[in-house]
Amino acid sequence: MPLASSPHPSKIDPALRWAESTHGRRLTTLEREEVARHLPELFGRHFLQIGAWGGEGDWLQGSEMLHRAVLAVGKQGGAQARVDAQHLPLASKSVDAVLLPHTLESVASPHQLLRETSRVLSDRGRLLLVGFSPWGSLAWRRRFGLAPRSLPRSARYYSPGRVSDWLNLLDFEVLEVRRFGVGFPWLPARNDGSPFTPAALFQPFSEAYLVAAKKRVTPLTLVGQRSRAQVKPLIGLPGVAAHRDGGQ
Repeated sequence: MPLASSPHPSKIDPALRWAESTHGRRLTTLEREEVARHLPELFGRHFLQIGAWGGEGDWLQGSEMLHRAVLAVGKQGGAQARVDAQHLPLASKSVDAVLLPHTLESVASPHQLLRETSRVLSDRGRLLLVGFSPWGSLAWRRRFGLAPRSLPRSARYYSPGRVSDWLNLLDFEVLEVRRFGVGFPWLPARNDGSPFTPAALFQPFSEAYLVAAKKRVTPLTLVGQRSRAQVKPLIGLPGVAAHRDGGQ
């Protein structure tokens, strides 16, 4: 696994520059708080963060797992290593939890990244995924050419519903979908499926979301050889005996 070198400031991923802006810092802080809610629920030995959004190791602080690693993709810096997100150099079922902070948005094939994530996760492994909503204020500003220049214009935003569908196809169980943001519509964080309130009508327009999922484990069922139907003897049956007596 190639070790990451500190890139020249001019070559740093624009997303990291945006994360250092005023709005970026506020939203990233909120995202870390949402991720931190799930950290006490994660157990095992190996916790992997794919994508160095928002700085080195900040997302994993508070986790009690023994080994934590941050892998950068693309031009991102501030990580232990830089890898190809489409082909992770890790053994299958070797990781207990994976965090993807805005990583789907920066790769060419998000499906392949999720497949690789599923491959390296152990049975019942946990996945935390943070993304920008395609209906949030940042996405609309980019459509009208008003988004901050430091925010990557090549990034693609995927709705939490679409991401959940992809995860279901990969045998994940989606545990929580939570929407939040620091800009319009200025609503508190909310889970999908929570009791309805008028504010819930505007929640899909929140800037960001978090999807928490767990790998399903299909139980093995031993299928034995089907026993043949037992053939009962005709001799000695009441109906046969009565028929024989009546014929005499």
